Amino acid sequence: MLDIVTKKNDTLAGFKTLSFKTPRLGGGLTLRILAVNLIAPIILAAGLLYLGQYRDSLIAAELKTMMLQSQLFAGAIAEGAVRPVPQGKPFFFAKPDEIETLIPELSRRMLRRLGETMDTRTRLFSDQGELLGDSQELVRPNPVMGPPREFDFRKRLDVDIRAMGGALLDIIPMQNTLPKYPESHSGKIDDYPDAALAIKGTVSGTAWRDKSGEIILTASAPVQKTRRMIGVVLLSRNGKEIQNAVDQMRFDVLTGFLASLSVTIFLSIYLAGVIGRPLKKLARAAEAVRMGHGRQIDIPDLTHRDDEIGELSAALRDMTRALWDRMDTIERFAADVSHEIKNPLTSLRSAVETAAIVKDRPEDLQRLLNIMQHDVTRLNRLISDISNASRLDAELSREELAVINLSKLLAQLVDARRVTLEHARSKTEQKPGELPPEHKIILTSDGPLAILVRGSEHRLAQVFDNLLTNALSFSQPEGSVRIHIEQSADRVTVSVSDSGPGIPDNKMEAIFERFYTERPRHEDYGSHSGLGLSIARQIVTAHNGVIYAENLKNDDGTTAGARFTVVLNRV
Repeated sequence: MLDIVTKKNDTLAGFKTLSFKTPRLGGGLTLRILAVNLIAPIILAAGLLYLGQYRDSLIAAELKTMMLQSQLFAGAIAEGAVRPVPQGKPFFFAKPDEIETLIPELSRRMLRRLGETMDTRTRLFSDQGELLGDSQELVRPNPVMGPPREFDFRKRLDVDIRAMGGALLDIIPMQNTLPKYPESHSGKIDDYPDAALAIKGTVSGTAWRDKSGEIILTASAPVQKTRRMIGVVLLSRNGKEIQNAVDQMRFDVLTGFLASLSVTIFLSIYLAGVIGRPLKKLARAAEAVRMGHGRQIDIPDLTHRDDEIGELSAALRDMTRALWDRMDTIERFAADVSHEIKNPLTSLRSAVETAAIVKDRPEDLQRLLNIMQHDVTRLNRLISDISNASRLDAELSREELAVINLSKLLAQLVDARRVTLEHARSKTEQKPGELPPEHKIILTSDGPLAILVRGSEHRLAQVFDNLLTNALSFSQPEGSVRIHIEQSADRVTVSVSDSGPGIPDNKMEAIFERFYTERPRHEDYGSHSGLGLSIARQIVTAHNGVIYAENLKNDDGTTAGARFTVVLNRV
């Protein structure tokens, strides 16, 4: 029985399941934040321009009330200020109860009483259009002297604020404009349009604006007795209450706008500071890394923020670290390439220099020529492998990943290798009737026939072909190579085991380094470049997988072979 001595848990700690994350989107930033946040307050402020409709509705309601009042006043005057005219005056043939007229003195008394109880100016015209009475002239309010009022600071402050707000509100135009109020002191009914309509029997009401911009409301109704026109009542009232209501509404909207504007500006500045400043720091640090020549520049660590900026900081830090690692790898690769090429070049140079000395000894000269040919072949192999390795990253980034049947791919590789081994075995010179020992390749799986992974079929075939070649080269001629496939919910594990001498315990990771080579004794020196396992790890890592090596042990603790394991993401 074989016991596996492995560091599998430590190696798989770096395994990353393949996942696709949707990137999150995120001086000009401050202005954009402010512009977006100002949309709501601007919409609120735009309501100030449409308060004319609110004012018109108040005016219409007030005019309707005044028209009803004018009809009530006209009815009251028709009942209380009208007396029959003595017989023969002015109609000789009329009956006494049919001849009624307004009595000026009684009309004035009623106007005085109405003026004392109402804040509406009332005018009375006769059926001839003559002004019979005016409540403004008949009622003279007497000022009442009261105790001196104390100074109220809060009330005075409120008045001053409203005065400043009113000056600002006056700049904002209303929706509709009112006609100019006909100022007249002639006392003629034709100077008052509503009264001129009422003399014709129509109840009407109109809103006006005087010279100072105040709203004036007028309403007029005919005074009729037994369906006969005997006079006209004209009511007029200052629309100060309406104006105050409109101004109050505009003031409240403006106050809300200014409050929301202040909060919006404060929040915009705060958001710009929370978002803009960290982004600017990251941008400056990234620019410094791009322009700098050393590694002392570090990306600000904002990973403590549980937001997109924290993720961006972590991504930039990882990217910078990966960049430096890649540069280190390139530097090491260049140094390794220089070292590996110098070895055959040195040998080739030494052989060329020696050839001139031993040209008279054909055997030595032939030996040197063989060394030159070997070194040239080795250089050619090195240059080809180095070229392939240097292009691998770029090619992997451009290749499109597809769904691959891994079990089918491995079966095809095993079949092809068996045919190659059988053909080579048949050509090997042995004693008559004897064939060399046969390598056995055993492929097993614990799952269904179709095991699907996502990747590049050509590159994954290159990995497993390399591992299979490596296992066959280390196995004994009569030994076997086993390929086993296991699968779990999200992973596929492929192991390639041989029956060779195993791997030194301190070289488990070194064998994946570039140009590291430790070949069997029967192979010629320089027949391998030492890039096979390095390229295999590079391809597996590009597929978000893991590759590691381990030794197989017998029950007595001796090494029974080596095992290479590849872990990939399952579709």
